[in-house]
Amino acid sequence: MSNKVEDRPVIALAMGDPAGVSPELTARLMASESVAAAARLLVIGDRRVLDQGAKEAGLTLRFDTVTADGPITANGAHPVFIDLANLDPKNVVRGEATPVGGKFATENFAFALRLANSGQADAVCFTPFNKKAMRYAYAGYDDEIRFISEIIGFTGKAREFNVLERVWNARVTSHIPLSQVAASLSVDAILAELALTFDCLKRAGIEQPKIAVAGLNPHAGDGGSFGREEIDIIGPAVEEATRRGMTVDGPYPADTVFLSALKGGFHAVLTMYHDQGQIAMKMMGFDRGVTMLGGLPFPVCTPAHGTAYDIAGKGIANPLASEEALLLAARMAGRARQSAA
Repeated sequence: MSNKVEDRPVIALAMGDPAGVSPELTARLMASESVAAAARLLVIGDRRVLDQGAKEAGLTLRFDTVTADGPITANGAHPVFIDLANLDPKNVVRGEATPVGGKFATENFAFALRLANSGQADAVCFTPFNKKAMRYAYAGYDDEIRFISEIIGFTGKAREFNVLERVWNARVTSHIPLSQVAASLSVDAILAELALTFDCLKRAGIEQPKIAVAGLNPHAGDGGSFGREEIDIIGPAVEEATRRGMTVDGPYPADTVFLSALKGGFHAVLTMYHDQGQIAMKMMGFDRGVTMLGGLPFPVCTPAHGTAYDIAGKGIANPLASEEALLLAARMAGRARQSAA
């Protein structure tokens, strides 16, 4: 991949919830040498909130500032900050989800999405949101995929992935009650998730992805003793995926499959429901995990942790997950730029 500045992908970075660690993390990303070497940044928010975050982080930042209605160009020498002038820090209540905080975050995120959808950015990242605050500002806000789809008019299939260094976690069902999971499983649903996972892994630079599939029941059903979903649904889906050319194996007991992935046996684990994978991934590295939204027209990444209201304003936020999120977005966007060239 070229090291020329102009060849680096452009990442639109939206400032998240101002009541948490998002202002500090945004400042740390703008100061990161690793980020600067991988991407050109367009940062969206309020300059006053950013200045406060930089002060808390003990950083002196170099960047250009433009307004939303002016020409927007990522020059690559240093970040470009798009000042929406949309929040006076005096109105921020630290450590609390508020309507003004939700409005700030949704405006920044929507602006970043429109930049990417119009081709002015290659990918989108954001520092942590608070969903309660987002719902104050955007009625019906339940997750990022729905919000993105509404903002850019996307009607395809997208899914949330969790990424911890070399291990990815995908899931068949997500934000639904646990009581509905078994009835929501089907061969077609599992195949669709495997195909999307396979494609996203390749877009991230893994040429020959290997995916493990977790069972639903204890001990993966133990031959039907604890349920038949593995026999009737999950196993046939794995067999069909293999026939379609994907390297897939399972179903494996969910309590051991991540150990195999960590040892290098698999690049990703497909779980049947939300917490089946989330608990494992966060136990393995809560402060390093990344959430990637795949299947959209462009990559969207964020740290997997939340707004950390308890340490807001203290200048001690760990930027590792945020940096990993931005670097993953840059890798995926960079490969897309190369493919399109």
